Amino acid sequence: MTGVLEGFSVIALIILVGFIMQRVGLLGDRGREMLNKLAFNVATPALLFGLMFSADLNVLFSGQFLVTAICMVIMAVLFAVVAIIFRWGTGNAAVGALASSFVNSGNLGIPIAVYVLGDGTLVAPVMLVQQLILAPVMLSVLDIAGRDPQAPKLRWWQMLYRPFTNPVVIGALSGLLLNIFSVPVPNFLLDPIELVGGISVPAVLMAFGMSLHDNAMPLRGQNRWQVLTATVLKSFVHPVLAWLLGKFVFGLDDAMVLVVVVTAALPAAQNIYNYAANYHVGESLARESILLTTILSVPVILIVTLLLHP
Repeated sequence: MTGVLEGFSVIALIILVGFIMQRVGLLGDRGREMLNKLAFNVATPALLFGLMFSADLNVLFSGQFLVTAICMVIMAVLFAVVAIIFRWGTGNAAVGALASSFVNSGNLGIPIAVYVLGDGTLVAPVMLVQQLILAPVMLSVLDIAGRDPQAPKLRWWQMLYRPFTNPVVIGALSGLLLNIFSVPVPNFLLDPIELVGGISVPAVLMAFGMSLHDNAMPLRGQNRWQVLTATVLKSFVHPVLAWLLGKFVFGLDDAMVLVVVVTAALPAAQNIYNYAANYHVGESLARESILLTTILSVPVILIVTLLLHP
């Protein structure tokens, strides 16, 4: 149980640092924007390259992968359907779909996997689903939704290759392909990639903390129903669905059921805010959903661990 609290305390402290940075004006008016750009275009691609390059392929492509993939896709589709019904707009639909399905698998998932589940590599299938299935689709939607109305209309063939021009997708996919084909990468290249990747988590968390400084409390804005929908889907529906699929559909053993439910109960990833801020779409929806799901995930993960621990 201490592992859950330790993981959350690390995140909270770094977010607090970002909040204080914004409070004292340490990075100036564009500090948050620059941190987001650094994380999105450089640090996060480097981090994902290293993770995918070193991941165990047997763990990546497993029953856990199938349950995780199906759950995340269902969560994203559920929010998208609600968004279509209530006409929340394409950008908000994409951000809300990410907030309902995309979990904090890196800076929170890894420590919880280590301390609660006993193996940090158990979050690798989650990262694979997110970065190679959901991210290309959702980032393409955000790219289109955030385009200048005066920009030339995209052709169908441009939409096909556009996801693979995204730096986040490039980083994850290139690392995975080199891993699959056992292509060696010398240490003088891997070491700087790992160092740059180490910037990603603190940069994203500090930028998120900076965003909290001048914004209202959650569920008070015009998008409160969007935030509430994403929060309920992520915090409660997602882990319940993972339990049902893992236990009764795929017949996973008790230990693996705990893994898929705990990872599903992780809060919405801070990267979602980074994506929304980069495209200037759905920023408040992302920020408020991340904050609420992070708070709620503490009791949810504790309860799940108590009920399902074999």
